[in-house]
Amino acid sequence: MPSEGMEWLDRSDLLTFEEIERVATILVERCGITSIRLTGGEPTVRARLSVLVKKLSALDVDLSMTTNAATMALVAADLHAAGLNRVNISLDTLQADRFLKLTRRDALNDVLDGIDATVAAGFRPVKINVVLMRGTNDDEVIDFLHFGRERGVVIRFIEFMPLDAQGEWSNNSVVSYQEILSIAAEHFDFAPVQRGASPAERFVYDDGGGEFGVIASVNEPFCDRCDRIRLTAEGQLRNCLFALEHVDLRRVIRGGGSDEDIIAAVAGEVDRKWAGHAIGQVHFLRPSKSMSQIGG
Repeated sequence: MPSEGMEWLDRSDLLTFEEIERVATILVERCGITSIRLTGGEPTVRARLSVLVKKLSALDVDLSMTTNAATMALVAADLHAAGLNRVNISLDTLQADRFLKLTRRDALNDVLDGIDATVAAGFRPVKINVVLMRGTNDDEVIDFLHFGRERGVVIRFIEFMPLDAQGEWSNNSVVSYQEILSIAAEHFDFAPVQRGASPAERFVYDDGGGEFGVIASVNEPFCDRCDRIRLTAEGQLRNCLFALEHVDLRRVIRGGGSDEDIIAAVAGEVDRKWAGHAIGQVHFLRPSKSMSQIGG
């Protein structure tokens, strides 16, 4: 998050659990959505999150969550019991001093405990999302691969995208997909797995020690295969992580809109989905919101 902190939303601005459930039900039962991911900012700051999980798990959907895991030791078992299927955990360093610098929180041990608790609760697979940044944590590739093999979790390296709160991103700070594989190949033998619809290129170790993945969202984007839309906490529907505009579903819902009105609003936004995010091109425009506001 930005060093100066965030301007927090008033609770009345947030969609209620019932409003989220209504939109989700419409999208699943009438629009063909088969997967829902709870993300953030940080979803576990929402009080009684397991109540929302239980509502959404009643739908015919693959229900997952992305979290920083700082409090997962407290809630992992409840979320699993409520019906959450899978968990991704964001962690960019295994070094305490770097963690403090990157997150402005001295909470690395809490996150590591949260990872262990998530595995112990029965979530499979548990994926660790690592955003590599040149000169910051790009020397930890092998450390993370060892960590994944030892803890029984899947490491997924993600190319650094221009969504940092400080606006300091540059293409030179991106550690590319090919660089990551070259570093990994110096220490491990592995083979690719057929990708399918996943944003990650997956690789399995030859010795059976699990797998890891790389999401090359900058240098080898998968925009042509992307079928994702995003609903923010305050009800903005965005057709892309880098979308500059949105449709306000909260206004539709609280204005007395019917299910058909919601479907029409969603369809209109999906129709405006871009051909690609255009990172690195002269016409690229950075979104006004950072990842901490939009969600991973």
